[in-house]
Amino acid sequence: MEFSSEANQRIARISVHLHPPNPQVLFYVVSLQMEESSVLRRADCRAKGGAPGFKVTILGAAEGIGQPLAMLMKMNPLVSVLHLYDVVNSPGVTADLSHMDTGAVVRGFPGQPQLESVLSAMDLVIIPAGVPRKPGMTRDDLFNINAGIVRTLCEGVAKCCPNAVVNLIRNPVNSTVSIAAEVFKKAGQNMPYHAEVLGLDAREVNVPVVGGHAGVTILPLLSQVKPPCTFTPEETEYLTNRIQNGGTEVVEAKAGAGSATLSMACAAVKFADACLRGLRGDAGIVECAFVACQVTELPFFSTRVRLGRTGAEEVYQLGPLNEYERAGLEKAKKELAGSIQKGIAFIKK
Repeated sequence: MEFSSEANQRIARISVHLHPPNPQVLFYVVSLQMEESSVLRRADCRAKGGAPGFKVTILGAAEGIGQPLAMLMKMNPLVSVLHLYDVVNSPGVTADLSHMDTGAVVRGFPGQPQLESVLSAMDLVIIPAGVPRKPGMTRDDLFNINAGIVRTLCEGVAKCCPNAVVNLIRNPVNSTVSIAAEVFKKAGQNMPYHAEVLGLDAREVNVPVVGGHAGVTILPLLSQVKPPCTFTPEETEYLTNRIQNGGTEVVEAKAGAGSATLSMACAAVKFADACLRGLRGDAGIVECAFVACQVTELPFFSTRVRLGRTGAEEVYQLGPLNEYERAGLEKAKKELAGSIQKGIAFIKK
């Protein structure tokens, strides 16, 4: 069976789609029964994006959070190009997702030598990369490993796509966000938007969750729930503890088989979608996020922010708190201060 020149080019495009080369490499597709060769550059291939939209990178795409997150982002109509990076197994995830009949073009980039290629000219970078929490581990136990990973990846962002919006979802978030901020400061840049979704986002209920991302630093403002409702002191205590210890609950329930990956991927993709709608210019996009702000005396705090074309364009104050929430706020700030400083010290040491 003979292949036409057009068929050879289509085969080359599929090959680039699944196995993106170094930008300087040329793909030569030679028909077994033809002497004619077809030379294609990566930039000429359809894999550069088949539909209008945003370019998104997931760093840590082959991990527990990364895989379902990649699938959900592949389904997002606002995404035209989806880059998947991990130290191992990203080609397999890429091949799997390439069979999904959605508009986003997906490319896989395995290993640190490809970090710059995966980040080039991105609009949104999502970072779930790192070691997940295991039974008996605290978020601080993860610090030494994940701090170095976040630093390396953010150095790549600072170099290759300094204007990208960045969603950082790797624990311990209370420390890794300040690590990222210090990396960008060293690069002479303002910190792009780093965020971790912390709220309940059910169809009919919205609870602003402020503070941080671990234990008592997580402060749900149940007095501000929408639609409005009231809780007894016992209900408030119960719900607050459930929200604060949701991650630990999943880790223990999985009994060593993993951490909260599916729910985290769901939260991450909802927040990423909000960021993309903000980049598109949609009005009234408000989410809770852990950002650099002056809501409290701390340099970083989770509160409601309005998302726009440049990331977090407006940071909202906490609003009225009841007595229970004011006490919780003081506990959260005390714990959070040490975590933030730990991240800053990691970069400055």
